[in-house]
Amino acid sequence: MKLIIQNMVSRRCKMMVKSELDKLGIAYTSIELGEVRLAQPISENIKLKLQEALHQSGLELLYDKRAELIEKIISIIVEMIHYSKEIPQVNFSTLLSERLKKNYHYLAEIFSKTKGITIEHFIILHKVEKIKELILYGELNLTEISYQLHYSSVSHLSKQFKQVTGLTPTFFKKFPLRTRTNLEDL
Repeated sequence: MKLIIQNMVSRRCKMMVKSELDKLGIAYTSIELGEVRLAQPISENIKLKLQEALHQSGLELLYDKRAELIEKIISIIVEMIHYSKEIPQVNFSTLLSERLKKNYHYLAEIFSKTKGITIEHFIILHKVEKIKELILYGELNLTEISYQLHYSSVSHLSKQFKQVTGLTPTFFKKFPLRTRTNLEDL
């Protein structure tokens, strides 16, 4: 059995979900961003207890198929940008279509109607947050960051960064009050 959990977009969220599952004695086989695979079905009573515990942590169990699809899209994007070490061999539209076995235009339409933002803009926001993170770590230069995040050039990365933040990456690096946005808030 699979449960879809809205707003589970970070490792901290995964740890909270794991904790709640353990407290309720719910056996699971895996916990991924936005999704939990249970070892066996659970009763409605246990499902309600889990739903309440997750709600108190800012997470929601989803039952609507469209909502499930949106959470899967978000999970794939977050995983690829923030947690994957491999560079995808295809663009995000192809990746999403292949993983979800749905037409990209259908996915894009549902996503934008539900979230009020296009998938492309959502990806850009996450890439900019990843750029901020990598700049703050200071281990990579802009050329390496550009390559890691699949930008065609440093100038393309800089242009998107400035459009979102109002700052160039170089100015952001030197700026004393550098801030990042929580992934849950994107």
